[in-house]
Amino acid sequence: MRLRLDPFIVALLAVAVTGALLPAQGRVLDAVQVLSMAVIAGLFFLYGARLSTAEAVAGAARWRVHLVILAITFVLFPVLGLAVERAAAAWWSAPLASGVLLLCLVPSTVQGSVAFTGIAGGDRAVAVVAASLSNLLGVLITPLLVAVLLGGDTHVTLGSVARIVGLLLVPFLLAQVLRRWWVGDFVARRDRLLKRYDRGSILFVVYVAFSSGTNAGVWSAVSWVDGAILLVVVASLLVFGLSIAALLARPYERPQRIAILFCGSNKSLASGLPMATVLLPPHQVALLILPLMAYHQLQLITCTLLANRLARQDGNATA
Repeated sequence: MRLRLDPFIVALLAVAVTGALLPAQGRVLDAVQVLSMAVIAGLFFLYGARLSTAEAVAGAARWRVHLVILAITFVLFPVLGLAVERAAAAWWSAPLASGVLLLCLVPSTVQGSVAFTGIAGGDRAVAVVAASLSNLLGVLITPLLVAVLLGGDTHVTLGSVARIVGLLLVPFLLAQVLRRWWVGDFVARRDRLLKRYDRGSILFVVYVAFSSGTNAGVWSAVSWVDGAILLVVVASLLVFGLSIAALLARPYERPQRIAILFCGSNKSLASGLPMATVLLPPHQVALLILPLMAYHQLQLITCTLLANRLARQDGNATA
């Protein structure tokens, strides 16, 4: 079987390279930083508009499944990330080690978790609610974990948490209120719009982050050896996430097992980037988000292959 490289992964790498070689500077950088926040707010407005009341009710009934997913996301991953950060800080790049910990603190991805669960024949309603709940709770849980576990120069204050709430939670809830009128129908008829906006917003925020990193001169701190170690570490994290999710999902029925597998192991670049921008010093953001970016790319490739394999297994079982 021929492996096709996801165009989004190519675009993500291209944008990162562009930000490193041709960064926005001065007033232009200030303007695009403000615009990137507005773009992310728009993304979470679309997430809120997409979550129907029927899906929320159907998915919320599986509360035990949601507890498992939340435990993987906000308990098991942070513990593992802290262990990796403490073990690697002495011999590896300290910012990258901290970035691995940051990766383990962010919530699950919405678009990816729902898409992979649907492809594999899992419980899409559970995935929609679980991923949305992870992001809503992550607005408060992730800053708290960052403050406790990362410490240092982090900017975790009531003001920064309020900014994250205004950036992610308020647009989501506003869309939930408005969807009963025209917003819900508009988004439902334009599913491709959400996907394009989702990916476009991530690409834009990555460019801004890499521009800030280039202007701060952070790339001189990363060697090829550091990069190779980073790939091994994040690949190991992904294998752990998928394995522990599969293990904890065993007591449940197949559709719920699939939802746990993808919602528990996936990490959100769309949520993680703006949170990092608010909570971390601007000159460190680009370096600290490298592990999250690498994990996201591996997650896309691995979960796409895995979802298609599970779909074929389901087809053979029902044939």
